[in-house]
This record gives sequence, C-alpha cells and structure tokens, in this order.
Amino acid sequence: MKRSITPALFALLLVFIFSNWTTAPVPLPTSMQITVLDNLGNIVEGAAVRLYLTEDDYKEETNQVGETLYTNKKGKVTLKKLEPRVYFLYVTKDDMNNIGGGVQTDTLDEGKVNKLNVIIE
Repeated sequence: MKRSITPALFALLLVFIFSNWTTAPVPLPTSMQITVLDNLGNIVEGAAVRLYLTEDDYKEETNQVGETLYTNKKGKVTLKKLEPRVYFLYVTKDDMNNIGGGVQTDTLDEGKVNKLNVIIE
C-alpha cells in the first residue's frame, strides 16, 4: 500500500514553513554596559553606579532607577531592560566620582548593548 501526502496536508505544511520564515525577529532588550576608569585610564573595580531619569533627580540623588550596581574586576557593569532614552549617571568609588563630566548619556539605541566609558576623578 502506497502512502502519499494529500493536497490539503501539503498545503498545511507549506503554510507552516512559510509562516516561520516571515515572522519578525524578537528585538533584543536595550541595555547599557559601562566601563569605569580613573583619570589615568585604569579600570576601577567596586565603583558604585547609580542611574537617574532626569537631571534634577541626579542632582538631588532621588528616584534612582533600579538598585546601585558595582563594577566587576574588569571595571564593568551592565544595566538591562532599559528604555531607549537619555540617562544620568552618578559613579563613585572612595573619594572619586564623575561629577563635572560624563554624567549624561546619549539616547540609548533600542535593542542594543550601548557601551560607554565613565571617568572618575
């Protein structure tokens, strides 16, 4: 007995194959990878990184986005699931900070890992 694919089953198979090819890719979450360096260009491990939505919140240190994160041995910290917008950063380690320079990001690119360096003095 010979088995064959019925036209209806064949059509259903084609629909399934082509529907999988035309589905839009799921966008990656927007994130930011920050590398903290001192004024000599050395990486800074254990620096506290705080993120704010507005300049006023940054200046007053209120309404922080998420929790304070600390840089790893490579001086890096990654903030995930962010909106593609401008943020304000306050980075500290001992008596060093980024006040006076490098506190505002550009608008983050959606669906990408946005990389930036922050210098603390």
